[in-house]
Amino acid sequence: MSAAPKTLPVSTAPGPVRQRNPWAIAFTVTIATFMEVLDTSIANVALPHIAGGLSASVNESTWVLTAYLVANAIVLPLSAWMASIVGRKRFYMSCVAIFTTSSLLCGFAPTLGILILFRIVQGAGGGGLQPSEQAILADTFPPEKFGMAFAIYGMAVVLAPAIGPTLGGFITDHFNWRWIFFINVPIGVASTMLTYRMVEDPPYLKEEIKKARARFSIDYIGLGLIALGLGSLQVVLDKGQEVDWLASHMIATLTTVSIVALIGFVVWELRQRDPILDLRLFSNSTFATSWLMMFVVGTGLYGTTVLLPLYLQSLMGYTAELSGFVLSPGGLTIMLMMPLVGTLITRVQARWLAAFGFAISAWSLMHMTSINPDIDFRAAIIYRCLQSIGLAFLFVPLTTMAYIGVPQNKNNQVSSLINLARNIGGSVGIAMVTTIVARRSQVHQDRLALHVTGYDLAFQNTIGGMNQMFAQRGFSLPDAAQQSYAHLYGFVQMQAAALAYVDAIWVMAISCAVMVPLVFLLKKNDPRQAQMSAH
Repeated sequence: MSAAPKTLPVSTAPGPVRQRNPWAIAFTVTIATFMEVLDTSIANVALPHIAGGLSASVNESTWVLTAYLVANAIVLPLSAWMASIVGRKRFYMSCVAIFTTSSLLCGFAPTLGILILFRIVQGAGGGGLQPSEQAILADTFPPEKFGMAFAIYGMAVVLAPAIGPTLGGFITDHFNWRWIFFINVPIGVASTMLTYRMVEDPPYLKEEIKKARARFSIDYIGLGLIALGLGSLQVVLDKGQEVDWLASHMIATLTTVSIVALIGFVVWELRQRDPILDLRLFSNSTFATSWLMMFVVGTGLYGTTVLLPLYLQSLMGYTAELSGFVLSPGGLTIMLMMPLVGTLITRVQARWLAAFGFAISAWSLMHMTSINPDIDFRAAIIYRCLQSIGLAFLFVPLTTMAYIGVPQNKNNQVSSLINLARNIGGSVGIAMVTTIVARRSQVHQDRLALHVTGYDLAFQNTIGGMNQMFAQRGFSLPDAAQQSYAHLYGFVQMQAAALAYVDAIWVMAISCAVMVPLVFLLKKNDPRQAQMSAH
């Protein structure tokens, strides 16, 4: 008789006293997280309006995005350590209050410099929301309901980037760019009040907080290294392509600083008794694989969220608002699929759901490589919806697998590291897409130009036909020839850009396909065993 398959151990630590409806708690913490994730993308389409309103250039206004992302990236991995000192509820409420207040101040900012300053504060407040919410859900729900709980959370973090550009475009077109910050205020106030009434730190965490305070000491070296490393990395990823990467002295310097600081942080933290980030979790192959896969999910989610609107606007002439509407049905697809995935994860091994999600994502991206400037609005929506199905099947299983088998007192650490993977992956995805499109456009243009010669029969026929067309419109023969060459050059540029976008899609498709066999590194988990052990 064959041996029974090994199952992951389920934590036997006492759970929290759930005096409140867990679904009400899930709603309470999700609205603030949705608001924070929305702010990572809602300001993108408003940059020209912000620059015009504050008498700045568009390039200068991009620091509105970079400042937020840098502060967010620094605080996010520190959230577990901060929550262990001040308490998770108090830390979460403080983050919501800081985010809400700074949003109001961003809306009233009179100059670009002041706006960037308040965006730094806003990013710092928002950095603690995602990991705190995820840890709160892990402690609020029993293991057999993790899937549905993380499905609610997943809808927030996956849907918000999809609708952010649409909402941002609508607000800036019909109202004023300042309202993209003002809309956070009522949501933040409601979230703070509800959190105060609904959320409580579980008993085990209160004991951990007492112990942490008893031996409290600030790891200044660790704090400095991770802040310097992640802050520099975020600037490199956000500004690299804009200034030609290592050709820029600033980017070359920050790249070196980031590498040295992050390596130093890893070495230092592995020697600490109470590390800011418990990097020893990576010795667990299931957690390490889940972390890598979540990184790839972030790359695909944010990469395509940037790629598709750029394609539609630059090559097909869509407005920012209209291109945003292409993403919205994908968000609706995720909302419909998440509850299904949350139910399936109580019946099917999480690793098989993750394999299915990566397979669907790879297939949908390969299907998207047929994209061309002649597609219609409906085809663009289908591309996004197909990819959204794969994303829905990835987020919940990977998040669930990251927690299973990890001691309950490590929930804060797990949530910080998993959210860090997705956020860094998103920054890498955006940088990758913009770089590939810029560099590969030049390569394809050079290759296409080889065929634009007077010796090519197709070129002769095309130029001859265009010359006749412009001559019939009243142009002189020299002017008609000049117009023909100009139009043909524009057509070559457009085709080269379209091919470059396809290259970027292929890179993301291959990345997803490579993840499929890696599911075998995830340990088997029996959903039925998890349910029985939880009761």
